[in-house]
Amino acid sequence: MLGIFKKFFDKFFNRLFRRKKKIKLGIYGPPNGGKTTLANRICQDWLGEEMGTVSEVAHETREIQVKEQITIKSKGKELTFNLVDTPGIATKIDYEDFLRYGMSKKVAKKRAKEATKGVIDAIKWLDDMDTVIVVIDATEDPYTQVNITIIGNLEARNIPVLLIANKIDLKKADIKRVQAAFPQYKVVGISAKFGNNIDQFYEELLNLAS
Repeated sequence: MLGIFKKFFDKFFNRLFRRKKKIKLGIYGPPNGGKTTLANRICQDWLGEEMGTVSEVAHETREIQVKEQITIKSKGKELTFNLVDTPGIATKIDYEDFLRYGMSKKVAKKRAKEATKGVIDAIKWLDDMDTVIVVIDATEDPYTQVNITIIGNLEARNIPVLLIANKIDLKKADIKRVQAAFPQYKVVGISAKFGNNIDQFYEELLNLAS
């Protein structure tokens, strides 16, 4: 009888340990903030390959994308995780917004429907996240309903957050404005496109998630 219980507990704790080792790191934020650009930067730096397609059209990423077993290292620390790139979170998605990019009405409606589903899926996936990177465009006002909604959802789930003020290569970028909007979080200013300050990003990520 004791042998049966031992096998059961050994199996349970082994499974628990394996689950804990597979950290899920999610990238969240509004559309066109640079989430997929950052995901591509991480994958290029540590895997030598890209994760997804980047476009100036909002909601280019409309499905959850996962890249498994990425190991990053910084200052003697290392972290292995599954990277989850999510569709941009939006409170409203209107097919008419896509028409100005030359899409037909049929294509625009299809894209809007896919984008709406993507937002719903992204929120559902929050329950599986161990750590989340929130990417905000540092050239825009960070105090928006979308950003407040994302941060609120993360706080409600008590998920560790690293806030990224992206696009610091642009003159309009203002990291202090992002820090003032969300003073409860560490803010790292980067350019995901050009790799500016990316080493500090990796260092802070390891400090948060290790």
